[in-house]
Parts: sequence; structure tokens; C-alpha cells
Amino acid sequence: MSLKGLDKLRTLFAQEAEQRLGRLSQLVLELERSDVGNVAELIAEIFREVHTLKGSAAVVGFEDIGRYAHGVEEKLGQLRSGDVTPTAAIIDALLVAVDRLGSMIWESVGGEAVDEHANTQALARLDTAFHVPNGAGPAAIALLAPMPVVQPRASGPTRDDAGTVMVPVERLDELVRMVGQAAAAHLRVGRAFTEHSDVDAINMAEFSELSRVLNGLQECAMRTRMVPVSTITDSLQRAVRDAARSLGKDVRWEVRGEETELDRGVLHQLADSLLHLVRNAVDHGIDTPQQRAAAGKPAQGVVRLHAMQLGSEVIIAISDDGAGVDLERVRAQAVRMGIDVGSMNDDEVTQLIFGSGFSTAAFVSDISGRGVGLDAVRTSVEAARGRVEVRSTPGVGGEFRIVVPITLAVLRCLLVEIDGQRFALPLHRVALAKSQATSTLLHAEGRQMIEVGGQPVPVCDLAEVLGVPSTRVGPGTYVIVNGTVGRAAFVVDALVGQRDVVVKGLSALVPRLEIVAGTSIEPDGSILLVLDPPGLIERARRAVTRSAVAAGPAVERRRSGRLLVVDDALTVRELQRTILERAGFEVTVASDGVEALACLGQGEFDLVLTDVEMPRMDGFTLTEQIRAHPTLRNVAVLILTSLASDIDRRRGLEVGADGYIVKSDFDEQSLLAAVDRLVGNAV
Repeated sequence: MSLKGLDKLRTLFAQEAEQRLGRLSQLVLELERSDVGNVAELIAEIFREVHTLKGSAAVVGFEDIGRYAHGVEEKLGQLRSGDVTPTAAIIDALLVAVDRLGSMIWESVGGEAVDEHANTQALARLDTAFHVPNGAGPAAIALLAPMPVVQPRASGPTRDDAGTVMVPVERLDELVRMVGQAAAAHLRVGRAFTEHSDVDAINMAEFSELSRVLNGLQECAMRTRMVPVSTITDSLQRAVRDAARSLGKDVRWEVRGEETELDRGVLHQLADSLLHLVRNAVDHGIDTPQQRAAAGKPAQGVVRLHAMQLGSEVIIAISDDGAGVDLERVRAQAVRMGIDVGSMNDDEVTQLIFGSGFSTAAFVSDISGRGVGLDAVRTSVEAARGRVEVRSTPGVGGEFRIVVPITLAVLRCLLVEIDGQRFALPLHRVALAKSQATSTLLHAEGRQMIEVGGQPVPVCDLAEVLGVPSTRVGPGTYVIVNGTVGRAAFVVDALVGQRDVVVKGLSALVPRLEIVAGTSIEPDGSILLVLDPPGLIERARRAVTRSAVAAGPAVERRRSGRLLVVDDALTVRELQRTILERAGFEVTVASDGVEALACLGQGEFDLVLTDVEMPRMDGFTLTEQIRAHPTLRNVAVLILTSLASDIDRRRGLEVGADGYIVKSDFDEQSLLAAVDRLVGNAV
């Protein structure tokens, strides 16, 4: 076989393997919660999937993969024969083994060297798990490597449905683009025919039939980009399961409406946000077993994903039956950050949790966010032209709803006109439109306003915001649009109407424009700009405050606080010192726990940032000493260590640490975010 033919075969193997790996993970998760009568059947199916992957790898010349799969297969043979029964440790190890198998496949297909050390670790974990009895104590479980947290693969379906043909996404995008161009050309032909004859093209049966067929073709082409939500629910279930195991919580995962379809590109953009929300639900939403017992709740908590289509939008809700959003804690954190919450209602206070760096967590962890908060979720959703809504009932639970258009390729838009030029505004962002002649202009906070629903809304001329000339004579029309944290009314010359717009992104050669969501082609061949309402509102806000900013130089935000950095590694210690001092903190360093206690006895500190493994006194002992000291017990302690196991995390919490960050996940942004939260600096 030629090298080119072998490469194609290996690529096909990788595509098939991705589906089988998704199926394998789901089968292992089902094995964990299955009843006795179903275990043998599940084990047999898991064995068959691994055996098939082993054989396929041998066919395409991936001998390393075949050997590794054979090692996994041998352990599965012990389960299949009944010599060993599946335990929680075995389920953990099998999931890690499946993850490693996927990594090997993509390493091999990509021409990378296979990480043999990682292979050995995964197989060793599997071997150890098969020798750890169910209900074993911490000493035995500690022999197992920490469970990795998996990222969902949103690149394609994970189910091997009958009748499915693999088609490159680029080909589907090209099909949609060409259908859109055909529809635009069809409109141009109709206009030209009407202009050069006495017959209106719309009244011709043939032209109407062509319009109907093209509309059907466009709809069919759009549906080729659609995928069900179920393509990522398996990965989300895995994330819930891993987070629950790590935190010692009993959580059941439920899915409703998984057959709901939306644009593959939209779902891909939402994958990380959904992952964050389900982890957040387990970490911060679900109560501890003790809290649930005290509240009269079942010991097992529930995290649920519910997807549904509503008109041209899809709603994906992540809910839990935990304690809900603690509004009093949100208010207290907002006050610490310098936010005035005196006049805010409950809904407005709830929206504060989407602020950059805002967190009410008493214990900083990398389980749910890894230094990334709900602000990143909102940013990601808005990039998909959607919005996030929160519903919470104290003591009952909370729900985060992501609302996005079914597709980004076709948007229902309101067309407006400025000096003869047309612009499109996504209709899901438009609240209402009202005549300028029938509206009363107000003045408040140094700005022009109109009243909408009893609330003042700032007014801007859209032509001025866009920087285009306006020859408007007489009153125009206010178009009120919703942004991220507010709304604004933009004055336009006229409303043209509503229309489905085939949206194309700007070329990579064009710098990103905050006010432009995309472009489209008009029937006459001209370019139609699709505007981005949040970007328009932000540019209008800056235009109003530009004079104030120009009056004096901006004051760079500087943090304040005295920190003690404790680490026996000079390189790590100095790196942390540099980052923190550059941010504005006053930093003292110590090489171990004994030296740190001496420093604490000589001055006041707001936070201790400590490693765990150090000579003379480790970080856990240091934290215990701080908590036991009458004058030091209120000093915040943040552990930054290479110890990533669940047992070590729990130990950090038990000795009184306020936060725990693993060095492998360390970056400057997450460190500063964690320190800010614990010191109480406003971000």
C-alpha cells in the first residue's frame, strides 16, 4: 500500500476510534451504576470494543496501540470471567485507560512519539485497581494515581449511528456558503428580470417554484450542520462523575431533551461553558452529605441537563438540587470589592456573579473553574450570540440557562437604514422599536435618555457610533437593543424590515471589529454588515466618557496586601514573588514552614502562599500551626503544590487552607485571581 493510501486509512481508523472511545467511556459509566443482572452484558460489550480497536490498530500498523489495548483486554478478561467484580477503583482506572488509549491514537495519527511512560502509568493503575478491594482504606487507594479531569470532545458525534456518513466539516460549510450565494443570485435575477420586462418575476410560476426549491435547499443545507446535544453529554457525565468522586459527594446525572439539535459550531463554542457549569454545579451547587441530611434532602444530589428548542433558539439548562445562589454572600463579596449593592434587587445582585474575578467560594479550588469564573462562561456564550440566565431558589437549587440561536450561519435580523445604507441587527438582541416623534427625550447622568418600561435607557445616534455620515431630516426611529449588562436606544433613519440573513465571518486578514458580528451579501451584490449590539453599546459608552478620560491619565489598578510566599525551591519562590510584586503586593519569602512561622511572628500578613513538600516543616503542618495560633488563625492560607490527588486536596481542606491550586495548572492569571479573592481586593 502507498504511503498516501496508508495515511488515509489511518485517518479513517482515528475517526472510527473516536466514536468507539466515546461509546467505551459511556459503557464504563453504565457499568458503575448497573444492576447485577446487567453487569455481564456490559463487560462483554466493553471487551468487544477494546478487542475491535486492538485489531483495527494492528491493521493500520499501530503496534504500540495494539500492545496497550491487549494489556487492557487482559484485565477485562478477569472481569468477564468473574474472577474480579467491578469496584469504584476499577471504574476509575478503566476510564483513565480509555482516555490514554484515545491520546495514543491521536499521537500516532499526528506523527508524534507515543508517551510510553504514560502508557505504563495507566496500565499500572489498572493493575493496582484490580488488587484494591472494594471499600479499601485510604492507604490502599493512595496507591492509585489521581483521576484526571477530562475535557469534552465537541469535534464530532460519539455515537455510531446506522446510516451515518463522515463528511469533513469544511465541505459542509462550503455547501452552506454556496447555497447562500445561489439564493442571493436568484434574488438578483428576479430583480433584473422585473427591471427589463413588463412582468414582475414574483408573479411567474416558474420563478416562484425556483424560490420554493431554493428555500428548501437552504434549509436542508443548514440541517447538515446540525448535531444533537447528546454528542457532548457523555463527556459532561464523565466530568460530573469525576468531580463528585473528587469532592466526596454522591451525585446522579440526568439528561432530558438530548435529541435537541443545534449548529455544530454553536455546540462546539458552548462545550467549555457547559463543562464549567456542570463542575460548578457539583462543586458549589450540590450540598455536602451532612448539609443535605440536615436539610432533609436525599443523600444523593442531582445535576441535570435539559435541552429544548424554542422558536429559532435552543435553551440548554444546567440545574442542581443544592442550596441555590447565596445572595447574602454575593452581596458581602460585592461590598468587599467596592460595589454598591444598596439599590440593587435580587436579580441584579445575582447578575454580579458573572463579573470578572467574582467568586463567593469559601475554598478556592481548581475543580470547577481553574481560575476561570462565570465571566468566562458569559463571554463564551455571547461569542455564540447567546445569553445566560440564572434561576435560584434558596435551599432548593439553582439553574443556569444558556439561550443561543440554533445556527450562526443564518440569523433572523432587523434591517435598518442610515443615509441610504442598510445594516442588520440580530433580532434576538432587539427589544423594541419606537418612533422618535412620539418619544420624550430625558436628560440624566449627563446623557440623553428615553423611558422604556419605566426605566431610563441611554440614547445614541447609530450613525455617530458607526462613524458614517447622516443627512437625516426629521425624526428617526429608536431601536432598543439588549447588551451584556444593559441596553441602549440607537437612532436610525428608518426600519427596512425583518429577514433571514446568511452570515459569514470576516476574513482572517481583517482585524476583529467589536461592533461587527459578520457580513452578508445583498441581492444587488452589495455587502450587508451584521452589527453586534453588545459591541455597539460598549462603544457608545466609551464615546460618552471619552472627555472624562481625556481630562487626566488613567490610574492603573494596583492591588494591596502583605503576602508571605513559602517554598523550598528558589526558582518557584522567585517566580511567585515577581508575579505578586508586579501586581502591587508587598511580598516576603520563606524557604520552609519553620522560617515562615518566624516571619509571621515578626509582622502582620494578609495571606500565606505555601508549598506542601518542604524540609523541617511541610505546608500542611504550617497551615495547622497557623490555624491553632490565637493571633494568626484569621490569616488566609493558599496552598500551591504539585500534589494533585484527592486525598491531598481533602487534607488541605481539613487542616484549614482557604484554597488549593495544583502547580501543573498554575498560571499567572489564576494565581492572581485566587489571591485577590482571599485578600479581598476588588477586581
